[in-house]
Amino acid sequence: MAPDRLTRTFTKLIAEHGLPPIRLHDLRHGAATLALAAGVELKVVQEMLGHSSIVLTADTYTSVLPEVAHKAAEKTAAHVLKAGRLVPGTKRTRRRAATSKKRRGRKSRTDRRVRTGQSNAHPSRQIGRPQRR
Repeated sequence: MAPDRLTRTFTKLIAEHGLPPIRLHDLRHGAATLALAAGVELKVVQEMLGHSSIVLTADTYTSVLPEVAHKAAEKTAAHVLKAGRLVPGTKRTRRRAATSKKRRGRKSRTDRRVRTGQSNAHPSRQIGRPQRR
């Protein structure tokens, strides 16, 4: 189809459906903007549009790139936080530390051991301390 005929047909369809005036080139720009906002790499968008240089693509769509960079930073941070919950060398996640609820007026075992001079370690690991029974 000849470019002029395609443009006329597109303009006619826009008018028939009561849409605001828009050019075919605007659709191209919109598609590139949506692709970048969806996380498509700049190199892919450059090839999709047929730009000779990635610099041309980057210069044209710089208004979209900060938002894309922000989303990328958020995804990276989420990935790092998720990786931090993994047990090293496995795909298992660590258990969350149990929150201790101390009862009012009662001392915990740890508090009693510190007060009496006992160690928290297992008796077999207590070197140089007499074992209490």
